[in-house]
Amino acid sequence: MRFDIITLFPELFAPFLAAGVTRRAYAQGLVDVRFWSPRDHAEGNYRRVDDRPFGGGPGMVMMAEPLARCLRAVRADRAEAEPAPAVLFSPIGRRIDHGEVARWSAGAGAVLVCGRYEGLDQRFIDTFIDVQLSLGDFVLSGGEIAAIALLDAVARLQPGVLGDEGSHQQDSFNPALDGLLDCPHYTRPEVWEGQAVPTALLSGHHAQIERWRRDQRLAVTAAHRPERIDAARAGGRLDRKDEAVLAKLLQSRVA
Repeated sequence: MRFDIITLFPELFAPFLAAGVTRRAYAQGLVDVRFWSPRDHAEGNYRRVDDRPFGGGPGMVMMAEPLARCLRAVRADRAEAEPAPAVLFSPIGRRIDHGEVARWSAGAGAVLVCGRYEGLDQRFIDTFIDVQLSLGDFVLSGGEIAAIALLDAVARLQPGVLGDEGSHQQDSFNPALDGLLDCPHYTRPEVWEGQAVPTALLSGHHAQIERWRRDQRLAVTAAHRPERIDAARAGGRLDRKDEAVLAKLLQSRVA
């Protein structure tokens, strides 16, 4: 899997590629990350990559030509029969969620274009961009943070990256499990500042522990993301015990 990053600030990625559990993905070559700067493909002594927008207005806009040359250099280097998709992080992009990450983690990679300033010349977007993605309904100063988020989420799903192969199976939002939020977690000491670890987790009874975790997943999701309860129900991922737990939760709120 290879990701080519078109960015003016490759140094922003270094700490994330060299630290944490996902560093294994990059060190072992499971996820190959390469950086490309539009400035290397700009003209003039100043290697200018931005200019004032037509029609006036605040800020600057990234020019189409340096970006196009940079992307063509990436394409030539990749030399693929089937070109990898060119991805732009932008407010109009589809929201990145677990399903989106899972799809990218099963693919061969992409070219990630990180915009800056007020954005990119629309003609470059219309000509070269295949997919637009977004982290959410807010604006960042550049696409690098979104690219890092996608890389991290994709890398941790690669086989052999996480210490425990089953770790990501219990992730929040995982539709292969139920799409619900994860349950609370506890570690030593058993009592901290007067707060004890739930009794079920100390029982050593596997079925009791799993039932407690399931009930907590239901409770947390119902409280914070109720729409995911509806989705799990519609997908047939809730059984009678789950529904009984949810009914009891609803009763307690009404009371």
